[in-house]
Amino acid sequence: MARDKKLIVANWKMNMGVHESSLYLHELSRMIQPRRDVEVVLAPETLALQTLSVQINHRQFKLAAQNFYWRDHGAFTGEVSATMLRGIVQYGLVGHSERRNIFHESDKDIRAKVQAAIRNNIKPILCIGETASERAWGETLDVINDQLIGGLANITSEELEDVTIAYEPVWAIGSGQNALPYDVTIAARGIRSQIKHLYGAKAAENIAILYGGSVTAESAADYLAIPDVDGLLVGGASLDAHIFSEIVDKAHSKSTVVKKG
Repeated sequence: MARDKKLIVANWKMNMGVHESSLYLHELSRMIQPRRDVEVVLAPETLALQTLSVQINHRQFKLAAQNFYWRDHGAFTGEVSATMLRGIVQYGLVGHSERRNIFHESDKDIRAKVQAAIRNNIKPILCIGETASERAWGETLDVINDQLIGGLANITSEELEDVTIAYEPVWAIGSGQNALPYDVTIAARGIRSQIKHLYGAKAAENIAILYGGSVTAESAADYLAIPDVDGLLVGGASLDAHIFSEIVDKAHSKSTVVKKG
């Protein structure tokens, strides 16, 4: 994704079934206007994706898968592949901390999913971030570097153009603890530095970086004001239409200020 617009991603996680998701999309459609400077991406539960893909105004919203399997097809009972999602979603979350820590996805799994997404014309949003203990030991940048290397191995510079990085400190997700803008600034700079090391200065400048971790309507503007942050990955706050629409409005306001400046 190009950095000429803000990217706001709503991760609904395991909330709202097909009917609820459809009603909620209708509500969001009334409250959030299409903006050329803001791309809004909705990540509902998997069963709702097909229904929402028919209902959605693609000028207004894009869809993302919360998860998918890295094999395209085969005897993998219960799995949904990126190939099956092709044409339904435009984005796919990969390496979310809940996938890493609850479902024990390894760097190898995450790397394979990034490749599967790109292979199927789905833009991967690679999630990276440190735990509370890693932060306490001052290992934030080491963790970021390792997860970037692990997730992007075998990805070419050309393929990297379709990748977005989401920095989501594990200790801040669902905890009510907000990372300070200073902490996010250091992490985002570290991400660009590592991308520069891996792919060169142009790639580092062009890659979009999101922040995710207990984002609220009150904190959104502070994160969006960080020069190296190009958008937000919103969890719980995305389940309230009024709060989420306010976050999107703030992204539009920040984009307008940047362009005028």
